[in-house]
Amino acid sequence: MSELREAVESFLAQKRIAVAGVSRSKNEAANIVYRKLRDSGYQVFPVNPNASELEGETCYADLKSVPGGVDAVVIATHPRVAGQIVRECAELGISHVWMHRSFGRGSVSDDAVGYCREHGIRVIPGGCPMMFCEPVDFGHKCMRWILKLTGGLPKAE
Repeated sequence: MSELREAVESFLAQKRIAVAGVSRSKNEAANIVYRKLRDSGYQVFPVNPNASELEGETCYADLKSVPGGVDAVVIATHPRVAGQIVRECAELGISHVWMHRSFGRGSVSDDAVGYCREHGIRVIPGGCPMMFCEPVDFGHKCMRWILKLTGGLPKAE
């Protein structure tokens, strides 16, 4: 777990974070992660090419559209979109990526994970930032415990 802990700490040390895959549906996972990071003091930028705003904030079509850029990206999209997003991260020099997953496949793409590792992007392939972003709610503490117990926590590099 020490590699994961270091990767999580490094990711959460970034201050400008994009959440790719936010939805016009209020309670989707990406939107909940977006709100948690925002409410925890991060500068958070919603990314979705099919939305112009999220909760009164400008929603960006892609990462390169975010003014001033970002330091890290949470990917909460279908796995087939993750590859496109990590390639954009590499082009923009973004070195921290978290592919969201709670149970099931989530946003993790093995090809995208490999691309990150080949291009020097520190990737967390699975799990949820809400399992680590303080204060952690009871549900996410339980989820982290279950995933740790079952070996389902991501293996970060």
